[in-house]
Amino acid sequence: MLFHWTRIIALVVVLTAFVLLYLFRRGQTTRRLRQLAKEAEVSKQQIIVEQQRNQQLKQEMTNNIAHELKTPVSSIRGYLEILLSDSPVTEDKRRYFLDRCYQQTLRLSDLINDVSLINKLVESSSLFPVEEVMLRTVVDEAIHDLSDKAATARINIENTIADTVVVEGNKNLLYAIFRNLIENAVSYAGEDITVGIECYRENPDRYYLHFYDTGCGVDNQYMTRIFDRFLRIDSGRSRKNGGTGLGLSIVKHAVQFHGGDIYAKNRDEGGLEFFFSLKR
Repeated sequence: MLFHWTRIIALVVVLTAFVLLYLFRRGQTTRRLRQLAKEAEVSKQQIIVEQQRNQQLKQEMTNNIAHELKTPVSSIRGYLEILLSDSPVTEDKRRYFLDRCYQQTLRLSDLINDVSLINKLVESSSLFPVEEVMLRTVVDEAIHDLSDKAATARINIENTIADTVVVEGNKNLLYAIFRNLIENAVSYAGEDITVGIECYRENPDRYYLHFYDTGCGVDNQYMTRIFDRFLRIDSGRSRKNGGTGLGLSIVKHAVQFHGGDIYAKNRDEGGLEFFFSLKR
């Protein structure tokens, strides 16, 4: 009889253990389901916020593009109206008006190209082919293309990137990074300055680059927005120099395309500098 009761007690203990284990696991499952539901709700809210943010950015960009198009289109229309009017125009003025129309069409072309490039980077980055690119060659090409403007402002550009620095990336985008950085310095940093480009560190995964100028720098209030689209620190000067306000935004997106990040700061010695990385 004792043995019989022992077996019954043992069976009850085992069943109790199974019930407790079941309840424990059920509790875990319930908590996990609740956690998953909470995470799903958070993700849903993040997606909604991101969609709203993208919609806002698109709306802002559309408004900015419309604003940027207004000035050159109005200028072209005004000059052409004068040329087509019955009022006599001297040959010098006629050539001047036609030259101004041509300059404004160049500005429109640059704006369209820059907007198209940013949209492609943001929405269709997979369309950019990649290959092995020697970075020094790309930088030298950008320096050469801007050599006349740099010479006019008496700006010395020093490229110390070694021939061994090779990036798996898109050559046109890499060119756009350095072209826009150099053009920004040449246009706005001042005269009689030095622009430097160097690879100051590397590891098995990345190259770390430093771009700087010894010019006037930027007011610190603009530093957190320096990569924003259509940001013009001095709008009058930017338009005079033909800027679209998209150059540094293109730089940021092109760096991100190559798996890197970028930030800017004023140099203690004077001027502006950029630190960024590129995947090897």
